[in-house]
Amino acid sequence: MLESSRIECPYCGESFDIEIDCSAGSDQYVEDCQVCCQPVLVTTRVDPDGTLAGVSVSREND
Repeated sequence: MLESSRIECPYCGESFDIEIDCSAGSDQYVEDCQVCCQPVLVTTRVDPDGTLAGVSVSREND
């Protein structure tokens, strides 16, 4: 199940939407910012029932 989430780039501060695959469970991956192309580390928390519980972002090397 895909769910859309709006995140803010930790580099440039611009907001953009990402798609999260909740069927994969909690995850951590790198996605490039759609505005400045910097690598953003995305951490997702998914409940056991498949509901998106939260999304956090940080700079890749922090």
